[in-house]
Amino acid sequence: MTPERPDGSSGPPSDPPSDGGPEAIHEPEPEHEPEPKPEPEPKPLAEAKHEPKHEPEAKPEPEAGAKAKHEPQPKPEPESARRSRADEPPPDSGKPGKRRRWWPRRLTVPGCWGALLLACLSFTPSLLPRSGVLQGLIAGISGAIGYGLGVVAAYVWRAFADREARTASHRSWRVLIVAAVVLLGVAFGLGQYWQHEIRRLMDVTDYSVPATVACPFVAVLVFWLLLLVGRGLRRAYHWAARLLGRWVGPQAARVVGWTLVVALAWSVFSGVLLAGFVNGMNEAFSLRDKETPQGVHQPVSPLRSGGPGSLVPWDSLGYQGRAFTGGGPTAARIGAFTHRAAREPVRAYAGLETDDSAEGRAQRAVADLKRAGGFERKNLLVITTTGSGWVDPAAVDSFEYLGDGDAATVSMQYSYLPSWMSYLVDQSKAREAGRELFDAVYDVWSKLPQDHRPRLFVAGESLGSFGGEAAFSGEYDLRNRTAGTLFAGPPNFNTLFREFTDHREPGSPEIEPVYKEGRTVRFTGDPAGAIPPKDRPWDGTRVLYLMHPSDPIVWWSPDLALSEPDWIGETPGTDVLGSMFWIPLVTFWQVTADLPFSTGVPDGHGHVYKAAYVDGWAAVMHPSGFTPQDLDRLKEIVSPPK
Repeated sequence: MTPERPDGSSGPPSDPPSDGGPEAIHEPEPEHEPEPKPEPEPKPLAEAKHEPKHEPEAKPEPEAGAKAKHEPQPKPEPESARRSRADEPPPDSGKPGKRRRWWPRRLTVPGCWGALLLACLSFTPSLLPRSGVLQGLIAGISGAIGYGLGVVAAYVWRAFADREARTASHRSWRVLIVAAVVLLGVAFGLGQYWQHEIRRLMDVTDYSVPATVACPFVAVLVFWLLLLVGRGLRRAYHWAARLLGRWVGPQAARVVGWTLVVALAWSVFSGVLLAGFVNGMNEAFSLRDKETPQGVHQPVSPLRSGGPGSLVPWDSLGYQGRAFTGGGPTAARIGAFTHRAAREPVRAYAGLETDDSAEGRAQRAVADLKRAGGFERKNLLVITTTGSGWVDPAAVDSFEYLGDGDAATVSMQYSYLPSWMSYLVDQSKAREAGRELFDAVYDVWSKLPQDHRPRLFVAGESLGSFGGEAAFSGEYDLRNRTAGTLFAGPPNFNTLFREFTDHREPGSPEIEPVYKEGRTVRFTGDPAGAIPPKDRPWDGTRVLYLMHPSDPIVWWSPDLALSEPDWIGETPGTDVLGSMFWIPLVTFWQVTADLPFSTGVPDGHGHVYKAAYVDGWAAVMHPSGFTPQDLDRLKEIVSPPK
């Protein structure tokens, strides 16, 4: 039975008051300021005399007591659940009289300090000028990484100190907020100054105020998105650990759970998201590949693939292939420049629709080159394309002008994707295309009489240089099987480029290394000047690498995340700020963000080598009859000033 209360009501007994009177029974206090209660009306004296001083303690019924003994006790909270909240301040307890916390919930002070530090460092300069939106993206990524590092550092420190997480005080949050306002303001101001200096070095005049204003908003959005992804992975880890804990020990459950979550996340990213993105882009650009560039028409010369008598149909060349064979200087234009008799250049090409395999496309392109008389010219160029089959017109035009038109060029397509995407996902295709094409050309060329062979040259830009290198084993192979080589903007992972650079002579900088006294292979960012080493002979076959100090394609590497490269610690190039310095993780994301915009800067900077091809080919080909003034005029032809 339920005991009856002194006031006549029934229900579970209340706890005895602390001061012995009923007025002392604790009422739950409201969340905000309690409203004053009306004073109780005084009771009659007679009634007050008979009122008991102490409320009798209610004894539980036997049945209830028996039940209570056999009721299952609540299980202690698992260790994994306690650890999952170790890096977060506990939520509001909801106890009466407690004021709501004004700091951001579910954020930690150590994590926020890490985010603040790396976000501020993200404003330091990199290789190219950045827009406000791009800077916001970098700051958001850096802030998310910093937050994670701060949380991990706090967790490790607590493990060594052998204590649990504590709720941060108001003062800690106030100090953090004041520091954030000051440090972010200083970093933003310095960042604007550094960006102004980089634009001045590269003669970039574009500046968008709205994009600059959008920077902090983009940074916050990216930060929160990455933070949510990270916390989702952490929850998945705890769920897996609890599930596995039913069959294995807690330590093994945590290790196996974390391994499973990481493996699953990577599989989803690389196998679903990344693969789906690449396949979608591949489909989109394959549709564009069926189009023809504006102003380009099917050639009427039999010296071009897709023209009369060609073994390669015009419709199979692809977008970039049609631009390659349908453009270029004519014999009349070359003669007008050289003031000498000139010939019509030969251009052969095979697109992805020409044949299903790289070997088949190479054979078709070489067969069409032979049909057009390419092996009967004085100069023969094998050039590996970048990405979607693009060939820089400045590279081939300069070669044809300096050869008086007595030149032939052959190339082929290996991907639908644009250059920067192929740079990341089509490396194997570029290597296969470069090797198959050169081997097919060399097979025909090597069987010709020595006094009737054209001079054989090799070229490639960006991923094209990676493919071009694939046909050779090293310096001796390049020297013995070619008359000269010109590679522009080589990616940092190029096999031969890395071999030549890593084994450079002591004292020579990474941006202009000297390999074996420069007898065959040399490097420069300005071929118009003296190419180092200036005091050493450069006889026979010449292999030249063009690489600007500000080209992110050349300097990007995964190693940037955790190790400082030589080119940052050395004296910077002419178009790189001396204020640039290496920061773990941050510099990697800065240079990564520069990659898609490497061609959006003026010629002579970043990944734009148009005018440099003129002086580069002049150094490699040894053409006669051209003065420095002629070369300057040719630069205006292949790279008109804007």
